[in-house]
Amino acid sequence: MNGSISRLFAVVLLLFGLLIVWTSRWTVIDAAGLQHDRLNKLSLYASWQVKEGQILADNGDVLARSVPAGGGTWRRTYPMGSLFGDAVGFENIELGQNAGLEQFRLPALTATQQTTLGAVFGPISSSSVGNDVYTSLDPTAQALARTLLDGRVGNVVAIVPQTGAIQVMYSNPNYNSNDPFGCHGAGCEVPSAVAGEYPPGSTFKVVTTTAALNSGMYNPQSTIVGNSPLEVSGIPLHNDGNQSWGPVSLTTALVNSINTVYAQVGQNLGRATMAKYMARFGFYSEPPLDYPDEEMIASGERSSAGAPLQPVSSTYVDLGRMSIGQGNLLVTPLQMAMVVSAVADDGTLMRPHLTSKVVNPDGQVVEAITPTVYAHVMSPAVAHELQSMMTQVVEEGTGQAANLDGLDAAGKTGTATTVGDIDDAWFIGFAPATAPRIAVAVELTHIANGYGGVYAAPIAAQLMKLLLSEDL
Repeated sequence: MNGSISRLFAVVLLLFGLLIVWTSRWTVIDAAGLQHDRLNKLSLYASWQVKEGQILADNGDVLARSVPAGGGTWRRTYPMGSLFGDAVGFENIELGQNAGLEQFRLPALTATQQTTLGAVFGPISSSSVGNDVYTSLDPTAQALARTLLDGRVGNVVAIVPQTGAIQVMYSNPNYNSNDPFGCHGAGCEVPSAVAGEYPPGSTFKVVTTTAALNSGMYNPQSTIVGNSPLEVSGIPLHNDGNQSWGPVSLTTALVNSINTVYAQVGQNLGRATMAKYMARFGFYSEPPLDYPDEEMIASGERSSAGAPLQPVSSTYVDLGRMSIGQGNLLVTPLQMAMVVSAVADDGTLMRPHLTSKVVNPDGQVVEAITPTVYAHVMSPAVAHELQSMMTQVVEEGTGQAANLDGLDAAGKTGTATTVGDIDDAWFIGFAPATAPRIAVAVELTHIANGYGGVYAAPIAAQLMKLLLSEDL
């Protein structure tokens, strides 16, 4: 009898031990895996009960907030609809889907913490309200960008050169954050300012000029023959109107955007030098932005949109045509805003960012975004030379449409022919030219005879004028 009881007791102990091991596996050993298992809905349900923090503009306007959804749960809503669709993104809490800042800053927006009282006297209670995320985005300038695009397909990015703070990031078409899956228009679901692929045209000559000057191989007065046509990679390359310029300075070539001069400059610099300076500007690297990695794309040479990047060292890259922003070079508007921002900041490229700070429910700043250097692209002396050259572009060259009364601007136009007489129109610039405080990139897609100086430059000028007036 005693033996039977002992055996039964041993079995019970064994079963109890197995129970402890099994429950420990789920609660301790495999807790992380269970937490992230897509079949486990408990964490999703729990997230519905957290009132996520707000996303706010630089002036305090609310761009995203949580509102009651019944049963102690919350949902996201966006007071400005599509105005900040690409930048802010969206979150569908029920489906567990998000994009843009809503995705990148989700840990901050959902972060819960003890109250200040609890932090002093112990775990009395905890907040079910997340942190607020403040951005550098300017609602007035963003709205002006939308107005100036006037329904045309295009992108506008504006950056404070000295800090990297993005004040404008607007694309058309985009989506309404309240209904992200109901957008209309080809590519409206893609944040094209950071993921669109466009030939930059002659705006890329700023990169080529940087490499030419900073390498010491050229100076602003260097003379190059600008006859047209010029055979490049076995194919004739023409200047606008097939105009032959004869011997001209590098400054004259930039002011008048002479293709045959810049093709020669790029070829003389060589692949290694061009690759080095492109890398300094951020080409061939994912944009260093506080934004989801999977929603951004690197700029560089591609055989076609979406194809793998082709290194500059590849013989498949037409170096002459790449040096004038043609060939198979494809860029994002953010990339070209970074290019002009580096020139404006005396050769230093700051890491671009949308977030300015994160604030908890007690009003305490838990994360402040400090300006960070991305790269020293060129010397301040070279930057000053290039600033002067780009000022002449606006005063007497292809960018005169950006020469608004009261605006001391500098910049570079770009007209990238896509098919026939259909172009992508560009302008990158900064103001004031003598002490830059804002840098802008404007791109308009598929414009008939779309000269950048005609279509993009006026948009950039008006936007810079507004941003500078707000900065007084």
